[in-house]
Amino acid sequence: MDHVILACVVLPVTAVQYGVLGMRRLRERRWYREAVAHCAAIEIDPYYAVRDAWWSEDDIQAAAARLVLDGLVTVNHRGNMSLTEAGADPASTAGHPLPDALLTALRRRTAPATLGSVLLRDTVFGDVRTRFHADRDARLRPQRPPSPRDMGCLGCTGWLLILGQFGFAAAGLFGMRPHGPLQWAAAVVTGLALCAQIAGLDGYRTPADLPDPFAERLASMVPHPALAELAARDPEAEAWLGASRRRTRRGRNRGRPRRRTTRTEAGAGA
Repeated sequence: MDHVILACVVLPVTAVQYGVLGMRRLRERRWYREAVAHCAAIEIDPYYAVRDAWWSEDDIQAAAARLVLDGLVTVNHRGNMSLTEAGADPASTAGHPLPDALLTALRRRTAPATLGSVLLRDTVFGDVRTRFHADRDARLRPQRPPSPRDMGCLGCTGWLLILGQFGFAAAGLFGMRPHGPLQWAAAVVTGLALCAQIAGLDGYRTPADLPDPFAERLASMVPHPALAELAARDPEAEAWLGASRRRTRRGRNRGRPRRRTTRTEAGAGA
């Protein structure tokens, strides 16, 4: 096959490939600019921002720190969290759904409990937390650009045609020797176009591969203000809260008041 004819076939295919890729890149850049502007304009709840942080800095730990700072809960060296007189008052609140849900969970306990035990066994608190974050996800997180439309058999046929064109052009390029300056120039152009087609395949990416300005904004809000304030004001209480998070049991009674044995029962048992 003539190298000039081969170049006339390969160059338009390469131009179409990069045209499609360029249109997708323009759409992705427009989405990124709009997402950055959206993230800069909205007000993000600090508890929502630290949801996916390391467990010692996440929203649960921040909620517990807020209760300690507000004097609604105390924590001892064993990690047992107890309600204060103000915290036991049903009228007292922390002013935010997550700390209030944790405070309500502690009020449902009959004895001091660890934070880990509440997280493991109190499904009501887990439901409140899930609904809180789902609502913020729906309202705050910017939607990513839609994935390219699935063309089904037509899309598969297009890819097969591109691959077939590539194999045919490569076989023609290396299967015959160019003659004359025009043939050599066409062969060089065809080879460069085939290399460009290979390089262009690396440019196709899904919306999930795009940078996430919303995640970048959330990462800039760690740690939570309540955790930073507790670490500065009472580092010992912060360490005890960490121990409370790691423990899933208060003791043998698991947070329930121990049943006192009377002398009569002790004598009967003897």
